[in-house]
Amino acid sequence: MSVTFLPFIIFAALIIFSAVKILNEYERGVVLRLGKFSGVRGPGLILLVPGLEKMIKVDLRLITMDIPSQDIISKDNVTLKVNGVVYFKVSNPQHAIIAVENYYHATAQIAQTTLRSVIGQYELDEILAHRDKINVRLQEILDELTEPWGIKVTNVEVKAIDLPLEMQRAMAKQAEAEREKRAKIISADGEFQAAQKLSEAAEVLGSQKDAITLRYLETMREIAGTNGSSTTFFPIPVDFFNKILDRN
Repeated sequence: MSVTFLPFIIFAALIIFSAVKILNEYERGVVLRLGKFSGVRGPGLILLVPGLEKMIKVDLRLITMDIPSQDIISKDNVTLKVNGVVYFKVSNPQHAIIAVENYYHATAQIAQTTLRSVIGQYELDEILAHRDKINVRLQEILDELTEPWGIKVTNVEVKAIDLPLEMQRAMAKQAEAEREKRAKIISADGEFQAAQKLSEAAEVLGSQKDAITLRYLETMREIAGTNGSSTTFFPIPVDFFNKILDRN
């Protein structure tokens, strides 16, 4: 008797097992009844009507998706290899299942085309100097495009920008020339400040005769000590010769 009813018991167990679902805290179930949207359920224990209802799980956690490296021509006709990463999550499980066939694949494709389009609107110098601005622009565009699919794009980052070898060499030469330019400017500024100080010192020494005499004596001591000899130097002011010429 028990053997006779065994197939029915197994069949009933399979029906009950298919009708009971358990969803984690980060999951939601989009339920279709006879092909029509019935509701979003979860998390926890979910009971389905066998044969009438079907449930599709949706993960609500943040998804990290790489944008593959691709060749992009900038506004000033420089070919770059650019890749990036997109952070997004499902904000509306109903739209993510019903409005688009595969929301992950659709988001990946729109991210690639948007990256190519946005980068192509900037010149090379702008791309290298204003990466944060480009990231914000990408995030705004992608979030707007994927909103009807129930997707929320939280962040977009341009990871790497690879330049052609010729461009790398040109930029290296430009950077070296810029460093030399700054060094020359600093050196010229130092010489200008030194000349100003010398001019101020000359004015002070010219107005104070005792000060210039002391400076003569100090210079004589330094010269004698540097040469290591007993030779004595007697500096004669230019004014001395002028007075003699005036008398003649």
